[in-house]
Amino acid sequence: MTAASQFPPFEKIEGDFSSGLVLIADHAFNLLPDSYGTLGLPACEMQRHIAYDIGIEALTRALSRLTGAPAVMARFSRLLIDPNRGEDDPTLIRQLYDGTVVPGNYPLSEQERSLRLERYYQPYHQAVDELLDNVENGSGRPPLVISLHSFTPRMQGRERPWHAGILWDSDERAVKPLLEMLRSEPGLLVGDNEPYEGALAGDSMFKHCTVRGYAHALIEIRQDLISGDAGIQEWANRLAPMLDELNSRSELHESIIGPSRTGPVPGRS
Repeated sequence: MTAASQFPPFEKIEGDFSSGLVLIADHAFNLLPDSYGTLGLPACEMQRHIAYDIGIEALTRALSRLTGAPAVMARFSRLLIDPNRGEDDPTLIRQLYDGTVVPGNYPLSEQERSLRLERYYQPYHQAVDELLDNVENGSGRPPLVISLHSFTPRMQGRERPWHAGILWDSDERAVKPLLEMLRSEPGLLVGDNEPYEGALAGDSMFKHCTVRGYAHALIEIRQDLISGDAGIQEWANRLAPMLDELNSRSELHESIIGPSRTGPVPGRS
């Protein structure tokens, strides 16, 4: 039995390939293969934001149901290896994260790094590429890609006031209308490339969308707002009609290759 069959590195959610909309979730789970235990951490650390994006698994499932869009979610914790990083990114496998030392990642041999890339990181990204190809073939047009993430309300001693944020690099086609729709909601504070800068070479949006010219946006939601069923449903009901409206725009189903402004982004998580 292979390692991949013992611990599937991704989960696919079935949907309508002809719709043209794709959802991806890089940090949906806090799971680790049995052989890694908890990477030497107390079990409670695996429930923190350092291990996964709290609320995103359930939100992705809810949005897939409401929009009919297929999705792919990485099943492994970001502490094992972070699928939202380039293979040469120094934070691909973190040894220290938000004040927590990860004993199972230090020291890390080149052999172990290569094994994690081969068994977990690369199969997930292959699954994303396969889904994008299937949706493009099924719809007859380039897909619109939405990446779903959540962020901790407090990071490195700083409060984050935003309820949500939209991250992007060089392609504003989906970003501008999505920002307008979210900012029209009463009481919402929505960040434009906040709480992180969206230009990060080698991340999932760069790897799957920027280089292929696909319209895309990365949505970040503050974790305390989607930590329970009521908040998850509220945000799913808010976002689903917005994504449907975006998906109806023909200009978001064109492939446009443009310049990227990606580069090092301090403090990105």
